[in-house]
Amino acid sequence: MTNHNPRKLGSFDVFPLALGCMGMSGMYGAADEGESIATIQQAIERGVDLLDTGDFYGMGHNELLVGKALHGRRDKVLLSVKFGALRGPDGSWLGIDTRPAAVKNFLAYTLKRLGVDHIDIYRPARLDPSVPIEETVGAIADLVTAGYVRAIGLSEVGAETIRRAQAVHPIADLQIEYSLISRGPEHAIFPLLRELGIGVTAYGVLSRGLLSGSIPGKGDFRAYLPRFRDENLARNRALIDALGAAAAARGVTSSQLAIAWVLARGETIVPVIGARTRAQLDESLGALTIRLTGEEMEQIERAVPAESVAGTRYDEHQMKSLDSERPG
Repeated sequence: MTNHNPRKLGSFDVFPLALGCMGMSGMYGAADEGESIATIQQAIERGVDLLDTGDFYGMGHNELLVGKALHGRRDKVLLSVKFGALRGPDGSWLGIDTRPAAVKNFLAYTLKRLGVDHIDIYRPARLDPSVPIEETVGAIADLVTAGYVRAIGLSEVGAETIRRAQAVHPIADLQIEYSLISRGPEHAIFPLLRELGIGVTAYGVLSRGLLSGSIPGKGDFRAYLPRFRDENLARNRALIDALGAAAAARGVTSSQLAIAWVLARGETIVPVIGARTRAQLDESLGALTIRLTGEEMEQIERAVPAESVAGTRYDEHQMKSLDSERPG
């Protein structure tokens, strides 16, 4: 069995890695539009058939960019789009809105920006505390019936919400942060997904570049994340170095080993790689050639123990608001 075998997200068979496009719209500092488009197109040429974006990435910029890159290639990819996060003209975050009317409004603009007639997997970016998940999923189900959406996904929600959503309409996949040092979903969420036949698109597989030794620069939102703060970053160096040593022993990069570990954690997990350049894309795709035995997985987990990471994956306010982080 090779790592190139397709993986199942609901009724879709997809390439084992997906391309996450968020970083191409300023979240990690300035990005080069020409290189971004070339990276998306090369990913498609190399077999990547799931592109992930959000209507609030760069306040619509990311969808316009993906739309440009997809010109003449729409039939080669599945588009996964997150919606619901509200932005101010200064780039600030203003909350979440997943009321049924808002869902349909957001989708209308998304279709226009991307230049397409349907979205393959449409998902609320976060749980809206003021709207029952049944109402939000019901609104997307109406869009499925109307032909504007093919499947429904979820993002960063917990087990109870997943069950309630699935009772309204089949869910294709849950998008959630998962990596060597972010293993929370293993306890209650992943077992439920296996039970219900729901796939996983795992983002943050490098803990936003932490595991590859990437340091935030100017205009980079990671500078505000706890794991990248001075004293935490100093403590996390030990984990970064341990992964680096394990990767060097195999003749691969830290990024490749971290992605390969996630790939090996389950046949229905599709890592979302945030490559912004063709060189990063090429490196990430190299992870598909790595085979890890159970013993090697355990060695890596012992060398980079999740419980040793300093700092939470988001700041305190965000962590409290994440449905996926609620106990139970």
